[in-house]
Formats: sequence, structure tokens, C-alpha cells
Amino acid sequence: MRKKFLSNLILILFLNLLVKPFWILGIDRTVQNIVGAQDYGFYYVLFNFSFLFNILLDLGITNYNNRNIARHNQLLNKHFSSIVIVKLLLAVVYTIVTFSVGIIIGFNAHQLSLLGVMAFNQFLLSFILYLRSNISGLLLFRTDSFLSVLDRVLMIIICGVLIWGHVTSTPFQIEWFVYAQTTAYLLTVLVALAVVAKKAKFRKLNWNYPFFILIIKQSFPFAVLILLMTFYNRIDSVMIERLLPEKLGEEQAGIYASAYRLLDAANMIAYLFSVLLLPLFSNMIKNRDSVVHVVRLAVSLLLIISSTIAIGSHFYSYELMDLLYVAHVQQSANVFRLLIFGYIAISTTYVFGTLLTANGNLKMLNFVAAGGMLLNLTLNLILVPRLYALGSAYASLIAQFITATIQVLLVQHIFKFRPDYRFLASIAGFVAGLIVVSYFSKMVFDNWMYNFALMMLVSLVMAMLLKLLDVRGFIRLLKNKEAV
Repeated sequence: MRKKFLSNLILILFLNLLVKPFWILGIDRTVQNIVGAQDYGFYYVLFNFSFLFNILLDLGITNYNNRNIARHNQLLNKHFSSIVIVKLLLAVVYTIVTFSVGIIIGFNAHQLSLLGVMAFNQFLLSFILYLRSNISGLLLFRTDSFLSVLDRVLMIIICGVLIWGHVTSTPFQIEWFVYAQTTAYLLTVLVALAVVAKKAKFRKLNWNYPFFILIIKQSFPFAVLILLMTFYNRIDSVMIERLLPEKLGEEQAGIYASAYRLLDAANMIAYLFSVLLLPLFSNMIKNRDSVVHVVRLAVSLLLIISSTIAIGSHFYSYELMDLLYVAHVQQSANVFRLLIFGYIAISTTYVFGTLLTANGNLKMLNFVAAGGMLLNLTLNLILVPRLYALGSAYASLIAQFITATIQVLLVQHIFKFRPDYRFLASIAGFVAGLIVVSYFSKMVFDNWMYNFALMMLVSLVMAMLLKLLDVRGFIRLLKNKEAV
């Protein structure tokens, strides 16, 4: 299983690192610079608001389905023909709730019209994730890897033509950005649907009311968990916009979005780990295989990546923001140097939270997520009116680290992992070394990019010297044809 995890991790990371950084740092960043912080803040608030009730499109079916298909491949045909109808019905519920809440909190006609398109986009995205859950549940990770970047490739092409293709005399509008997403999602749905329909030997849709009730009951704990985690991960920009005066709120939401973008880009790596880990953990737990070695491998890799990015970005926060943006650079840097440390907590959650999910410990996870959401909301209410976007960064960081720590302790208690003090000492030494290297690296060359690259290179060497990154071991594992 370690070989399967590592080989497919390399493929999915390669594809996503090839495509998604260009999307986030090339297309998405360029759009914000073209339309400005206020207009992008307008879009970003609606985008995150459309995410808040995203769980109503799914009710935890995707995570439940991924875990269930990984354990029982033969159920794909039966589940697929019925779940498609359930997803369509849930789309109606989601649309009604999203628009109702939007009207209640005071969105104007312009906001509601764009929210309608974004709601449709959320349905398409949810359907893509459901289709991919069947593919990864069958452990077809290579196919899933290519599907994971297809929508972004299409969006890069469409937006690239609109931005640089000189096909229109009108300046780029934020609405075009949303319409490009709609087109890309639609095409990706068609491709993924063709793959799953073939694997499921799909013939026709089948409405089965008892199955509908059963699937809702079994997936409900997943739904609650996703809803709670979505709220404490996506509510920040909405609260900034609602708690501050109109123009200031949109501007501060745009500044928060600027700082969050690099965290979002880095978060892609941690998320890809969880995509592979959930079906792997589920399959291993079912077969009573030990998960400790896969956990150790995932934690080691993610801590190296997240610590290096977080600490390095903290020291080079202004330089990175100045490279990416033309306005509000210092404010974005102040928010970013705090926000980026959340990447360490998020990465930890993607390993230990995924293990708890695979093991069925959803009640515990729901209590943790509920506590994280309440803490984040409370801190936002207190800090945003005083510190604006910076206050939301503090709230997010505190909530993420507390929930991550609790999840680690729960895994330790449930799985009875023996503390590896040598490994913990190596991690502590690596982090301390990173801080020293990042600080002094700024003094080496006149060009900060050379210094940043040097810091990354020295960090990699430190990880190998401390045996946190065993390159030879990885190569042996990949070459071992008998390994599973």
C-alpha cells in the first residue's frame, strides 16, 4: 500500500503542480489585478457564500461513497443509478436555501444574479467530485489524477483567450470569470460521467425511495462534518464583508483573498494527499492492515512541505505579495504572514482527520469541527471590527491549530500509536533549523528570489540529513514490484 500511495501521489502531484499553480498565480491573480480589489472582493464574497451551503448538494454522499466503493466495488452499479437522481433533487434544495439566505442577509439584485450562476457552478463541481469518488473508490488513481486537473486546464484556456487573446475590445469583467468556470465544469462533468457510466455498466436511472432514505441516513454524519468544516474554512470573507461598511468590507475581503490565494495554492498539495489516503485507509482498515507506516510517510512528507512553505513565506511575505499584486501590498503581506501558518494545521488535519473519517469516527470529528466553527465565528465577531482582514487571519489560525491538535490526540488514543520521540525530535529540529535558515537567507544575495530559492534548497538538505526525507527509501519502494 505504501508503494501504491507513493507512486500515485507522485503522478497526482506532478499533474496538479503543472496546472493549478498557473491557474491560481497566473489566471486568478491576473483577474484580480485587472478588475481591482473591490470588484474581486465582490466576487470572492459570493464565491465563498455559495460554498457555505454546498453540503446540501451532497449531504456527505461523496465521502461516504468513496469509502464504501473502496470497500465494496460491486456496489457501483446499484448506487450510481440511484445517487444521480438524489444529486439532482439536492440541487433544487441547495438553490432554494442559498437564495433565501442571500435575500435575508441583504444581497442586492446584482449580487443575487451572479450568485445564481455560482450556485449552478457549485452543483457542477459537486457532481464532478461525486463522479471522481467512484473512480478513486475503485482505486483508479491515474484516471482520477487526470480528471483532477481537467477543469483547470479548460479554464486556463478560456480565460487565457479572454485576457490575452484580444478577442474583445471590452475590458475583462469579473462575470466572464464565472462564466468560464461554468463552461469548464460542464465539459469536465461530461468526461467524468462517460468514464463512470462505462465502469458502472450504466443503463438507466433508478429511483429507489428506500435506498434514498438509507443513503441519507448513512451519509448524514459525513454531511454534518463537511458543513461544519466548510463554515469555519469559508465564513471568513463573508463575515469581513458583512461586519464592515459596504465599500470597506468588499475591499478588505479582496485583501484577504489576495493573502489567502497562496495558502489556497499550497493547500492543493495537502488536499491531494487526502484524496489518496481516504480510500487507502478505508481499504486497509477493512482488511485489518496496519496503517502506521502510511501515516508516518504522509505526515513526514506533509510536515516537510508545509513547514518549509509556511516559515519561508512568513519571512518573505512582502516580497511575495509585491511580486503578485499591484495594490494593497503591505496590507496583504500583513495578513499573509499570519494566514500561511495555518497550512501546517491544515496539512495535519488532512492526514489525521482523513484517518478518523476512514475509521468511522465521525461523531468525534463533528464535535471537533463544531467547536472549531464556533471558535472561529466568535473570534471573527470580536476581531474583524477592530483589525479588519488581519483579525480574520488571527481567528482562522487559532481555530485551525486547535482543531488539528485535537485530531492528533484522538488518533493517538484510538489507534494506540506509540510516540516516536526520535521522529518528533527530528521535526522540532527541522522547524528550528528552518527559522534560522529563513532569517539568515535574506542576507545572502541582493535578489530576494535567489535567497528564497537558497532557503528552499537548504531546507531540503536538512530534511534529508535528519532522515525525514528518505529519498533512497522512496526509490527502493517504487522499484519493488512485489510491494503493495
